[in-house]
Amino acid sequence: MGRAFDYVIVGGGVAAGYAAHEFVKRGVSHGELCIISEESVAPYERPALSKGYLLPKDPVRLPSFHCCVGTNEENLTPNWYKEHGIELILNTQVKSADVKSKTLLTSTGETISYKILIVATGARPLKLEETGVSGSDAANVCYLRDLADAERLVNVMQSSSGGNAIVIGGGYIGMECAASLVINKLKVTMVFPGAHCMATLFTPKIASYYEETEGGENIVFDSIARLKNLRNFIQDIIEKCGIKLIEIPTKLNPTDAGTKVIRANEVSKWNHLWAFGLVV
Repeated sequence: MGRAFDYVIVGGGVAAGYAAHEFVKRGVSHGELCIISEESVAPYERPALSKGYLLPKDPVRLPSFHCCVGTNEENLTPNWYKEHGIELILNTQVKSADVKSKTLLTSTGETISYKILIVATGARPLKLEETGVSGSDAANVCYLRDLADAERLVNVMQSSSGGNAIVIGGGYIGMECAASLVINKLKVTMVFPGAHCMATLFTPKIASYYEETEGGENIVFDSIARLKNLRNFIQDIIEKCGIKLIEIPTKLNPTDAGTKVIRANEVSKWNHLWAFGLVV
């Protein structure tokens, strides 16, 4: 039998960090709380990954944005967890959970028991393979979910200055990434499923104003709903980027806002002009 805790948090994101902070404020004792995370660092403010982390000048880096700096409270560095007797189990996944016996089996083979389990794994981007499309391992296909993703995106941007980027997604993260790409001297095409960007927040009038004022030469906004022929759009993007077309699926679902576009970009560069897809 492995270790036992009163409280176990599965997931090492923002929710885990703020939950740990609240536990301490409420007087949790040393050794009662454990956090299991597949990442290699203590919980941090994920919003920084699509903001300051991507800037070419004076980018933010850990430990400056661990939880809970987002609410102007303590910066919960790894030492903070040690000082408060909270066990951080990093680089570890939970492979299975037995809710009857209240035990977890981790990727290291350890069995951890709990009295109360908090599942705070959050969400993640949809991988291409989950839609029946290959290409996630291509050098120019990036996702943005965790620190490793952000670091990879930074490296791709640095090697692609002056090139073109396709951002799949028109919400907060997509918009922030598009802005960062422009700052890094890339031209951006945004593709999203709604009638306009930020469809869950912006009215059509606000979105139109934003697209007109913020787009210009550096950002092209393309809604799937506005594209008469998605196949032709993909072909145009590939020609603009100087990329050889490998395959375009014969059947394209207009609701697939970003799964089919990237498949065409599996060849990562042509001379000095790069293009890559970003799923957010």
